[in-house]
Amino acid sequence: MASSTGITKRTVVVRTRAALRDALAAAPRPLGVVPTMGWLHAGHRSLMQRSRAADATTVVTIFVNPRQFGDPRDLEQYPRNEARDVAICEEEGVDLVFAPSVEEVYPLGFDTSIRVGAIAEPLEGTARPGHFDGVATVVAVLFNLVGAEHAYFGQKDAQQVLVVRQMARDLAIRTEVIACPTVREGDGLALSSRNVHLAPEERAAAPVLHRALTAARDAWAAGERSGDALRSRMREVLAGEPLANPDYVSVADLATLRELDRIDGPALLSLAVRLGSTRLIDNEPLP
Repeated sequence: MASSTGITKRTVVVRTRAALRDALAAAPRPLGVVPTMGWLHAGHRSLMQRSRAADATTVVTIFVNPRQFGDPRDLEQYPRNEARDVAICEEEGVDLVFAPSVEEVYPLGFDTSIRVGAIAEPLEGTARPGHFDGVATVVAVLFNLVGAEHAYFGQKDAQQVLVVRQMARDLAIRTEVIACPTVREGDGLALSSRNVHLAPEERAAAPVLHRALTAARDAWAAGERSGDALRSRMREVLAGEPLANPDYVSVADLATLRELDRIDGPALLSLAVRLGSTRLIDNEPLP
């Protein structure tokens, strides 16, 4: 199969820890890993391309992690199509896909959970209790199994990047966590596997998230430094879309995610919004 980079690549798929270890034994270094839950899209492709440009071997993991879903229905409804995902990996020249079962990641008797501290508590940590414990635990397992020099994550999940980075640093895992720019549709909607659940009218409304962030960023660029004023600007834009039900809007320190009264350094504009039964998140860093 021809890749988007003009290279023909047959991707090897492995499903067990032992098969992964064998496949990586002679793999050229450095090694890059792109952890995913499948249902791959152009955002994931951009991460694969980043790895392919920097690393001699690229591994994509495909695993829908039950430990990061608070609602069993959300886990059940998460979209899956492994054949499609593997085809995308082949198109992008990925060397290896690790697609394990739940039992392979969490063997019988598995009884450990990783809890990252303050960075995991606000925003998504408040809205989805236990979510980041599940993320940190599975990523630690995957990092240790793959042993990559580099791991690539999308900036759309900005808090997840910070949580994973903190976890790797604290546990002395040598994999470097690299955040890559959010990939968007032409109308500004951030690509997400969850977008598939949007009804047509919800999909039409969804770009309001990016419009709200852009409005706040524009106000900041014009000189506004009040956190409350920027939060109010985002809420005003969201209020103009009847289908949008905000969970939170945030103007926080980019390193700690503490809410800011005044912006005097790097910050993160972020929000979570429900459109029908689908919950979307997005963010915009301020330098």
